[in-house]
Order: sequence, then structure tokens, then C-alpha cells
Amino acid sequence: MDEQRPSLPPMQGRGTSLNPANRFECIDIQPEMDWLDETTTEELLTRRVRTQYLVDTSREILSRNESPDLPFRYSLNPYRGCEHGCIYCYARPTHEYLGFSAGLDFETRIMVKREAPRLLERALRAPRWTPEPIMLSGNTDCYQPVERRLALTRGCLEVLLRFGNPAAVITKNALILRDLDVLAELARRRLVVCTLSVTTLDPTLAEAMEPRGSRPEKRLEAIERLAAAGIPTTVNVAPVIPGLTDHETPAILKAAAARGAVGAGYILLRLPHGVKELFAAWLHEHVPERAARVLHAVEDTRGGRLNDPRFGTRHSGTGARADAIAHLFALHCRRLGLETRRFDLITDGFRRPDSGRQLDLPL
Repeated sequence: MDEQRPSLPPMQGRGTSLNPANRFECIDIQPEMDWLDETTTEELLTRRVRTQYLVDTSREILSRNESPDLPFRYSLNPYRGCEHGCIYCYARPTHEYLGFSAGLDFETRIMVKREAPRLLERALRAPRWTPEPIMLSGNTDCYQPVERRLALTRGCLEVLLRFGNPAAVITKNALILRDLDVLAELARRRLVVCTLSVTTLDPTLAEAMEPRGSRPEKRLEAIERLAAAGIPTTVNVAPVIPGLTDHETPAILKAAAARGAVGAGYILLRLPHGVKELFAAWLHEHVPERAARVLHAVEDTRGGRLNDPRFGTRHSGTGARADAIAHLFALHCRRLGLETRRFDLITDGFRRPDSGRQLDLPL
């Protein structure tokens, strides 16, 4: 029997303190843990790992989506990895393709596409490009903390505005309000819809589950300010976590509608690959008295497993519990006027401007 590995307390400001082996790597190196004997509890509880930003040299910026579950074909991700550190994030396993871990690496080793705006302009100038909505981001958050300094997402929005190409923006960070000027102009030309993801209204739970995302009230404020600026804004109740946050769906929808949201969607928790173990460990650390119940509830919606990767059911689940969640969501959307709707973003204003023309926005 393998020797049981000593456990570490949660790391401040991070979704997980674990860094499990990469599923594509043959070597799993475990550090010696003797140092724990000489380390005080206070020192352990204040452990910090600095975020590293690494240059991503990708030469293409648009990713083509083939999933029938998603309402877009092209997405743009200025960053890979996400400092928000959401413990449940389905994108965590994508970091393993880079040779990293889905655990702590995902939230502390961020790949930065410094050329994103230029690469986007090149893609839109290509004769083969036919204008259609581009999703920012679809994988990791385009408004994660480093965006405040690098402004790559803003640069991409400016390119989209200059070309007249529509976009959909989804985030859980109120930093989106920094770009209210660009987004308002896109909206005036019917070129954008924005979505704020809200998982819970409990700030304590949000801080533990999404340590570097904006707190719930800040996200609701962002919905309000975006809507007030004439920008079509929706709320994404995501992920809905059976046994932990599913009861909050009516309250989240009501709060978002009161702030001006004009539509809503939801996604049931999905736990691909190593996210299952990371999320289970998080439950035992933060809500041990509910851990088993939550995991059983997830299994109830996933055919007895913790994940169901099949198209058509990945986002909604199956079974009586999943049906009840869907019914509750639909009922409250109808009551609040938030039924899922299509936003007719236009493409007939698309143009390829002269290379030297700069974006001119009123300040």
C-alpha cells in the first residue's frame, strides 16, 4: 500500500494547494515533506506562491469550436491558465497540454498572448474570414487580474470595433467596467453582448471557491452599469453545484434581473479529468460536513459518475435531479423575463479599414 501523503492546509488566495501529476507525463515528482515538522501552523496558513506570467508564442489567436453545445464557432483567449483560481473550473485540464498541472499550476503559471490584438487584426484581414461573432473567451477568463496591466482584451475589443466584427464577452470579473467606453460603442452598433457569471451570492463561499474573482456584489454591480450603458447583458448561473449552490438559482436570477440583465443561462457543474479529485479535496477542506452529500448529488446528475463528457448532456446533466434544476431555472426565468434569447448581432457593418487607421473613441 502506498504511504499516505501528508495533507497541507488551504493556501491563501488560491483555489487549491494541490498540484497533481500531469496525466500526460510519465514522471510524478513528490517533494520531501520533512520540512513540515519544523514549520508552524501559522507559517503554513500564510504560505504564498507568486504568479508567473509566461509568454505564449501562438501564431493564431482564433480557436474554432466544433461542439454542438456551444452557440459560437470562434473563440479568442488572450490568456491560458487563470489566476481567478476557481476550484471547479472545467478548463483546468487544458493546462496539462502545456506540460503543467491542472492544480496550482493552472492558477499560478499564466500563459500570456502578448500579440493577441495584432494576431486578431491579421485574422480579420484575411480574405477567408467571413464576419461572425467571436467569443471572449470561452476557456479562461479574459478579464483575469493581469488584464488590468496588460489590456490585451481591451486591445482585441478595439480591433473588433474598428473592423465592425461582433463579439460576445463572458467574465466573472468587474474589471470589464474599465472597457465600458469600447463596449458601449460596440453595443450602439449592435456588435456585442456581455455576460457575467455568478455562482453564488454568498461572499464567504465565493471567496473560498473563486478566490481571485470579483465578489458576487461586484458582479451584480457590473451587470447594472453595463445595462445602464445600453449594453445587452445577461447572467450565467454557472456552475450550478448540486447540493451546494443549486438552491441559490432563484435568488441569483432575481438579483440579476433587478440590476438590468435581459437574459440568463446556466451550466451544471462538470468535473473533467483531474478536476474531480481537486474539487473533492476542496469540499473536504472547506465544507467537510457536506462533502459526501455534494459528491453524491453530482453523481445523481451524471449517471452515477462525477463527469459526463457527452455532447448534449455535458452542460445540463441527466436524471431527476438535473431535470428539477432545469425546471427551477426555466420557471424563474419566465417569471423574471429572462428567457434564453438570441441576440441578433449584426455583421453587415464589417469592413477592413486601412492599416494605419486608429480607433478614435470619445473620452
